[in-house]
Amino acid sequence: MKQALICVSFGTTVPSARQEIEAVEQALSAAAPERVMVRAFTSGMIRRVLAGRGQPVPSLPEALESLRRDGVEDVFVQPTHFLCGVEYDKLRAEALSAASGFARLRVGRPLLASTEDLRAVAAMVADRFPAETGRAVVLMGHGSTHFANVVYPAIQTIFELAGRPDIRVGTVEGWPTLEEVRETLRSMKVERVHLAPLMLVAGDHALNDMAGEGPDSWKTLLEQDGYAVTATLEGLGRREEIQALYAAHLTQDLN
Repeated sequence: MKQALICVSFGTTVPSARQEIEAVEQALSAAAPERVMVRAFTSGMIRRVLAGRGQPVPSLPEALESLRRDGVEDVFVQPTHFLCGVEYDKLRAEALSAASGFARLRVGRPLLASTEDLRAVAAMVADRFPAETGRAVVLMGHGSTHFANVVYPAIQTIFELAGRPDIRVGTVEGWPTLEEVRETLRSMKVERVHLAPLMLVAGDHALNDMAGEGPDSWKTLLEQDGYAVTATLEGLGRREEIQALYAAHLTQDLN
């Protein structure tokens, strides 16, 4: 039986961020060596930009149709998405709508799919940024209108229960907001703030909304609040612990 693994990401147009996606893809491919690995991106805008650069990436329906034509019978669709939000629901629906074309089709889990996943990611971040007197670490998550946005306040609670209230979580498009993070920082005795993305990749949001020089970037606004601000431009996909968590999900779901 011909088997395939489709690694599905939202996608990015930032070359360094693309490397972070590829690092996760490599870990997933190594966890399922018997399967042909295929890449797909769900963002139509990103696919159009990449196609214009001569770097075409198929959508999930296009990748599934290509595999069907090639006679693949068993497909596992593994998202690299962060949580079970709007994009995950969309790709799951697209995958399942094509299930009749295969003998077997399954859809895997995103990075944060259980309490254990949240605790593992929080522990990794806490190790990555040890507590320092006078410094807070502010993490930028994407955020969502989907109920899955609850993972962000949940991770914040995990940090606090672990004795790391110096790590604060905010989101670009969800809750907690930057304004709520700023309000909390005012009650803390810190002079320095370190920014880092709580995202798979350090793409446009990290480069511009978080650490950019524009008037509305988190860096600019926090500097206006009087903090000395530094930033790490590194997505979670670059970390071996995160790659291993994705691979463990895949191994469990394949068995």
